[in-house]
Amino acid sequence: MRVGVPKEIKVHEYRVGLTPEAVREYRSAGHAVIVETGAGAGISASDAAYEAAGARIVASAAEVFAEADMIVKVKEPQPGEWAQLREGQILFTYLHLAPDPAQAAGLVASGVTAIAYETVTDRFGGLPLLAPMSEVAGRLAIEAAAVSLKRPAGGRGMLIGGVPGVPPARIVVIGGGVVGTHAARMAAGLGADVVILDRSLPRLRQLDELFGGRVRTRFSTLDAIETEIFAADVVIGAVLIPGAAAPRLVSRAQLSGMKRGAVLVDVAIDQGGCFETSHATTHADPTYEVDGVIHYCVANMPGAVPLTSSYALNNATLPFGLALASNGLDAIRRDPHLAAGLNVHRGNITNAPVAASLQKPYRSAEEVLAG
Repeated sequence: MRVGVPKEIKVHEYRVGLTPEAVREYRSAGHAVIVETGAGAGISASDAAYEAAGARIVASAAEVFAEADMIVKVKEPQPGEWAQLREGQILFTYLHLAPDPAQAAGLVASGVTAIAYETVTDRFGGLPLLAPMSEVAGRLAIEAAAVSLKRPAGGRGMLIGGVPGVPPARIVVIGGGVVGTHAARMAAGLGADVVILDRSLPRLRQLDELFGGRVRTRFSTLDAIETEIFAADVVIGAVLIPGAAAPRLVSRAQLSGMKRGAVLVDVAIDQGGCFETSHATTHADPTYEVDGVIHYCVANMPGAVPLTSSYALNNATLPFGLALASNGLDAIRRDPHLAAGLNVHRGNITNAPVAASLQKPYRSAEEVLAG
């Protein structure tokens, strides 16, 4: 199969779909790899490094889209990209379609087979291709909070860990999954006063054991969320419903009860955000203020550390990508976990939560692939 890697064009996105090491794996498996010139610049991977791994370098993304049977990216295709996709082509990348009806319409119209990293599953019930970026985003959330808490950034003027005689910041993490766990780990490591809210008692028990009492856990109810955010200096939104739009857990009315200069970091912004006042921002202009509360809502947080992120992502996606390149649609038919990643196929939306969020008709992966 001919596998194509265009340069990412989302604002301040420096990751790359395939590293040179991954290209070598595809070439070893007998596949041709076409890479747009400069695609690896964000991770300091030169065109020469890709050529040494066996890739063919082309001058434009248009050539990649025209020649490749499978496109491997990081971020969702932008309008100029989805217009170049075609029926019979496979797109393998993050999509986050639930809050993005325009992209969904573009993919449906193109006839492409689109597989979303974020909905591929594993036998343990996890999301193996979302997990590495969730780990990165969770850790970055605390770094972003630390910067935003500083007075020049509009924050309360606090040091997260405090100093002897001065209390640390109080950080509330809503959601005890991968993002929330890594955010709590970073925050606790810096000496913050941390509480995690989640609706799963088994998960709260796991977190209590994991942190050995260094992080407090609390069952998530409307009352608990309100009580905790009013006392918080930082709130990390880390909730996830796979494929679906994120639930709105903090309303604008509740901001009036929060501390002035407190910080909201919405890691769920890719799925529409879990705060009512959230809207996507970029690394170029990451924060804004609503009712005295600072909002950090960058939609591609891991793009700020592309070297770490690209390699972590490639480690996870490589086996699935090789299976697709070697077996095409049969790889999806044979593997129910890869089939869970199928979001769009030849004009059909094939992920139930995505279809429900967009209020569009749904057809199962099994049905459309059988046809």
